[in-house]
Amino acid sequence: MLGFLTARQAGLDDPLRLRRAECTRRVLSLELNHDRDVDRIHSNGINTIDLDVIEGRYMLSGGSDGVIVLYDLENNSKTDHYTCKAVCTVGRSSCYVHRFSVETVQWYPHDTGMFVSSSFDKTMKVWDTETLKPAEVFQFEGNVYCHHMSPIARKHSLIAVGTKDQKVQLCDLKSGSRIHILQGHRGEVLSVRWSPRHEHILATASTDSRVLVWDVRKALGNLFSLDQHNGDKSKASSQAVNTAHNGRVNGLCFTADGLYLLSTGTDDRMRLWNSANGENTLVNYGKVCNESRKGLKFTVSQGCSPEFVFVPCGSSVAVYAIHTGELVTMLRGHYNNVDCCEFHPDYQELYSGGKDCNILAWVPALRLPDLEEETVAKEGGSQAFQDAWSSDED
Repeated sequence: MLGFLTARQAGLDDPLRLRRAECTRRVLSLELNHDRDVDRIHSNGINTIDLDVIEGRYMLSGGSDGVIVLYDLENNSKTDHYTCKAVCTVGRSSCYVHRFSVETVQWYPHDTGMFVSSSFDKTMKVWDTETLKPAEVFQFEGNVYCHHMSPIARKHSLIAVGTKDQKVQLCDLKSGSRIHILQGHRGEVLSVRWSPRHEHILATASTDSRVLVWDVRKALGNLFSLDQHNGDKSKASSQAVNTAHNGRVNGLCFTADGLYLLSTGTDDRMRLWNSANGENTLVNYGKVCNESRKGLKFTVSQGCSPEFVFVPCGSSVAVYAIHTGELVTMLRGHYNNVDCCEFHPDYQELYSGGKDCNILAWVPALRLPDLEEETVAKEGGSQAFQDAWSSDED
């Protein structure tokens, strides 16, 4: 660390190099924080959590009990051991609460004054954070598995929605109506994800084993379908042509720069794709346990070198190096299956929610003192700076 600081001060290194090195060190040292608790509000499993990107302070959670909770992550008590309090709750006593399981919650990317939730009660609700009342309610014909808003869009305000229906619905926040339908899947749509690089590019995953990539400005269908065999017909059976996985595809996540797309499936595999041309990069992550019948919410790091992906795997969270496939560590702390996790890029922290009704905080371990600092501490501050020619006789 001292070497990085010296090189930066001397102008030998780009300051970004020090930042990346420290971010990477912090992610590699993640451990369960025993000094930070999160209010336990949900009576059933936690399906989804989301962190606001504006202040990096507030977190949403949605559970199988239909309840939505808003937490303040800041340590207002100024003590070492503290609890992240629930600021407000859309509970069973509210007339606006979802009747069935909440599958996805997401903050409006540009303002914490609004968030969106979707549920198995066949609705997606746009909430006013101040009043905790729905400003808009979208009704669908089947269960809603997922939705996603673009984190970078300036030219549109579309929410992509995946339901029990085969069609992907695009809802417009400005008009409050469903304006477009994307047809191409032959099964339930379990995951949808906008690119963080190009605001009109959308990826969708389904129970039909396929992942489709769309440009929503074009009405001619999808741009391409991801093929795990990269077009090699000798490796694929006639039924497996143009399939991303050999089972249900229930998870999608772009890397922070949008250059790559990760997908997970019930074939216990995770794959890394080039988002520009849909090529399978053939990175081998080994067996990635995935028994979820619904969408799997996993996440990636930001600002590290190399980058990492955090995947719920049974009652643990598996941490992989994205581009090598190496299993870095397993974060163990939940008593039941983990359903979702979110990475906090400002502090390199991770939050995970599971069927045990708990939200756990994983934080970087404190950095050990450098060798030079230890030497100074042992010798004593005053003695370390005594001149070498002083005589005890004087």
